[in-house]
Amino acid sequence: MTNRRTTTAAAPPALDPAPSAAPDAAPPPLGQPELAARLRLVLNRLARRLRNQTPDDLSPSLTSALVTIELRGPITLGRLAACERVTPPSVTRMVTALERLGLVRREADPVDRRVARVSLTASGARVVQRTRTRKTAWLARRLAKLDEAEVALVRQALPVLERLLEDDR
Repeated sequence: MTNRRTTTAAAPPALDPAPSAAPDAAPPPLGQPELAARLRLVLNRLARRLRNQTPDDLSPSLTSALVTIELRGPITLGRLAACERVTPPSVTRMVTALERLGLVRREADPVDRRVARVSLTASGARVVQRTRTRKTAWLARRLAKLDEAEVALVRQALPVLERLLEDDR
């Protein structure tokens, strides 16, 4: 078998420098499905990292229930189950765990004594505040690692991201 090598050095073909060939150039725009998939991935990872900034003795679901109780409390167990999208037996276990930790209290409804309402204790309110502070500090440290232009982009994107949360009308 013969090896066919040419000894003449041919000049490489001339390349048209495309705008995306520059190191600082923006990547090509993503289509709607690709953008949605990437945004979902980034937001899920960010949410997971923020959830990890909770106190060690509270699971993400207990922390979520605690925040819901703070925002909507005093709240019935049925309403809490609906807000948290869990079954009534699950929410009963969650509230029992939060009660044992001294973070919530269960009280009979003044109008209908068969209905229990859950509210935060002072200790529960402190835990919610500390958790928010910890999560905000973690995010602030991450933002501090970005340059000014990147922070400006995040700032500009906030209203758009907030619009994604609006209910369909």
